Amino acid sequence: MNLKTRVVANILNNGGVVSLPTDTIQGLSCLPFSKSLIRLVELKQRSTNKGLILISSNINHFKDYVENTELLAQIKPSAKPTTYLVKANNCVPDLLLGGHKTIAIRLTSNPLIKQLCTMTDSALVTTSANLSGRQTAQSSLKLQVYFKGELDYIIAPNKNANNPSSIINLQTGERLR
Repeated sequence: MNLKTRVVANILNNGGVVSLPTDTIQGLSCLPFSKSLIRLVELKQRSTNKGLILISSNINHFKDYVENTELLAQIKPSAKPTTYLVKANNCVPDLLLGGHKTIAIRLTSNPLIKQLCTMTDSALVTTSANLSGRQTAQSSLKLQVYFKGELDYIIAPNKNANNPSSIINLQTGERLR
């Protein structure tokens, strides 16, 4: 584990908002029960009617957010990033749900996310690193322009960024993307 990862974990644990490469695209991240959730939505200029994704390398990090934890056993690591919609429990912050009754969760083997989730003992909130309606930032400079220096830390975008994940409703099996 390098210094950069330790710095980012410390920032997250102290309520910060960071930008980092995920298993799909460059993201904005914070911890799910921190006041930084509001800040993340405001920075992105995102409607509160759109939910956010929780991402972790540890399926146990999702147990505090879903109504039926037994459904989590259906989620297996996959080479193709897949986000699952699962009925949320009553403790999930409204900003994560975006007015829906489901929470979006994604299990990943991404080494950076794995280290950060271990160091914070939490799933990370993630959303694309862009202003609502704009292209995802592909450079640290674009992140600075979009967010006017308001991010607490930036880990430079991965030049080999993938596409967004598939989205599947875990209860119905319906593929949404």
